[in-house]
Amino acid sequence: MTLYSQAESNIRKTWLFIIFFLVFIIALGWLFSYLLENSLILIVAVIFSIVSSFLSYWHSDKIVLRITRAKPIKKQDNPELYRLVENLCITAGLPLPKICILPESQPNAFATGRDEKHAVIAVTKGLLEKLDRVELEGVIAHELSHIKNRDILLGTVIVILVGIVALLSNFFLRITFYGGLNRRDSKQGYLGLLILVLGLVAAILAPLAASLIRLAISRKREFLADASGALLTRYPEGLARALEKISSDQTQMKVANNSTAHLFIASPFRGKQKKSWFTKIFMTHPSVEERTKALRGMKV
Repeated sequence: MTLYSQAESNIRKTWLFIIFFLVFIIALGWLFSYLLENSLILIVAVIFSIVSSFLSYWHSDKIVLRITRAKPIKKQDNPELYRLVENLCITAGLPLPKICILPESQPNAFATGRDEKHAVIAVTKGLLEKLDRVELEGVIAHELSHIKNRDILLGTVIVILVGIVALLSNFFLRITFYGGLNRRDSKQGYLGLLILVLGLVAAILAPLAASLIRLAISRKREFLADASGALLTRYPEGLARALEKISSDQTQMKVANNSTAHLFIASPFRGKQKKSWFTKIFMTHPSVEERTKALRGMKV
């Protein structure tokens, strides 16, 4: 698959994910409106899903920057970083994105936004301090590749939609326990109890299913961005060394968050990801060993 076709595929995935989210929330709303015999829940679910989908498309990048406390900078604040980004953007044929810095000592970076004209690259203070120029160039090229491949919208929208699924599921669980647990049991006996249990299972599994979708998309796109970034710099070793430095640094990130972890070039959590097959299912990124092996096997 060419990079162009992959980019087009990412656009389709974004819209499919938004449509799936709309249908999923409406279906969940219908289920709980039936369980609790309250049609208002379905109406609220429809309105909420539409509004949240709109906000996730147009304002998710602003929400991500607020969550991570990333602050925009001007050229005079860091001329060297600006020149590096400008040069890579010229090579990649991209407009210059906004550049932000996170006041964090852990070396890391991410890209967000809805398209090339509304993109943001954010790097931590630790990344600028701990990587040399070649390594930093590899990281910036990786993040620009996310923009070029048009998967920043998908990753950013997922932050909002997965979070909303988790919040709504928690809300449905609460109103089920406090508002409708006894009502349907007494009216329909075992059948009502069975339906209620199914509703509870749906509410519990909903955020898990949404998270697994997020993780699967995240891991796949990291390999693509690694390859695209290496082609952009013509030096895969720079990014490979950067990934090794970033992953080996044990500095904790204060704003590390499950909802935004998949956006970063490497997981912002340190010492919390084990190597067992079970925990690998829930990892937001492929292992650094796999990524560096793929990079060092490239011929550019």
